Amino acid sequence: MSSPLSTLFSWRGTINRGPYVIIGVVLFAIKHNLDRIVASAVFGHRWSLFNYWFLDDHTHLDNVPAGRLKFYATMVALAIPFIYIGVVLTLKRLRATGLPLWLVAFFFVPFLNLFFFLLLSVMPSRDGEVRVGDSFASRAMQTLGRVIPDSKLGSAAVGVLVTVPLSIGLIYLSINTLSEYGWGLFVGMPFFLGLISVLFYGFHHPRSIGSCLLVSTLAVALVCFAIFALAMEGVICLIMAAPLGLILALFGGLIGYVIQRRPTYTAESFHVFSLLLIVMPAFIGLEHTAKQEPPLTSVSTEVLINAPPDKVWKHLIAFSELPPPEERLFKSGIAYPIRAEISGHGVGAIRYCVFSTGAFVEPIEVWDEPRLLKFGVTAQPPVMNELSWYSELRPPHLENYLHSRKGQFLLTQLPDGRTRLEGTTWYQNDFWPGLYWQQWSDYIIHRIHLRVLEHIKRQSEQEQVAKADRE
Repeated sequence: MSSPLSTLFSWRGTINRGPYVIIGVVLFAIKHNLDRIVASAVFGHRWSLFNYWFLDDHTHLDNVPAGRLKFYATMVALAIPFIYIGVVLTLKRLRATGLPLWLVAFFFVPFLNLFFFLLLSVMPSRDGEVRVGDSFASRAMQTLGRVIPDSKLGSAAVGVLVTVPLSIGLIYLSINTLSEYGWGLFVGMPFFLGLISVLFYGFHHPRSIGSCLLVSTLAVALVCFAIFALAMEGVICLIMAAPLGLILALFGGLIGYVIQRRPTYTAESFHVFSLLLIVMPAFIGLEHTAKQEPPLTSVSTEVLINAPPDKVWKHLIAFSELPPPEERLFKSGIAYPIRAEISGHGVGAIRYCVFSTGAFVEPIEVWDEPRLLKFGVTAQPPVMNELSWYSELRPPHLENYLHSRKGQFLLTQLPDGRTRLEGTTWYQNDFWPGLYWQQWSDYIIHRIHLRVLEHIKRQSEQEQVAKADRE
């Protein structure tokens, strides 16, 4: 008989559902309260459950202050023993259920690790672990067995046709009811799609890995088409979400492939289906309740101009209309700058940067001519015109999800008489997971910067050439 310490620290052996759940919940409660106490009492930071998924306002290591770096190092040090025990317990549980041990990698995947813990908590062990409520589950499985065809094509069709409407309902809940573009929508939903469609597909017979991944891909593709056809989203947002969604759907399909190959899968599938149907809406609602403040992120872009700063200055505080964009990004519907106007002079003046969808209102906060122009943002237009066959498609993310907070132009005179002009925008992106969506928003803002800075460069250099010709 193994000791409690052996259960926690030994890599050998197995663990049943009951002890696994109890130990896991108790250890997480201890860890969370320890993190919360250390964060508040030692470092003066708030710490909530969602801090394990959401980063704060210092997402780049090169920007982390020394005090915050100590905080992060302390939290990592506190986590190491819990990570070790978590990996040990997960390996024991995988061994007990007969699942491949490499699935322990999901222990380290944000959000999916929570679902993976719940999945291992409901799946019985191979040794005939006592099942609760098996009579009801057995009747439910018999009903499912009559509904799901035995053939490959029929079971695949049912898997897709069942999961697509369920997913549309959950997506509508997240987007249109809760206005939530978070982990549940962009991580949970595609994983859910890939997993449950494959579980239906392999209900009667184990299917090949290639066909399972094909079914999961088809499911997420049909959901994307349905979202577009039902005017819930446009093409641009779907294209941006597609890489993340497809990868996660394939992960879900891979897990489904592993599960449906178990000899006892049909008998235990009720537990897995029930878990999926409960967890997804519950997490979307919880995520909305525990709404997190998005981090403040900055994007800087610079150009070199063959003109002194005093010649560049007047072209950046207000500039003439730019030519129509040639970039596919802006032709697709992403908002792009057209011209800039200014009312007043010095601090307190109002700058209007007019975009294809409206105008940014930018009160001047620093007027250090010809070195620094800094401004806030008190109003902004929609971030894009969505591509759709519906003329007035207005999904919630067009407004109030990508917030421009402030910006500046910094001019530096170089020894050779040229000017380095650097434009910076500080913004918040209310899409999660932030590290993924930040890649898109950084790229778009950088392209906007380049469009403006290159225009200022052309105007400044043309004026400088004209002045040289006159002399």
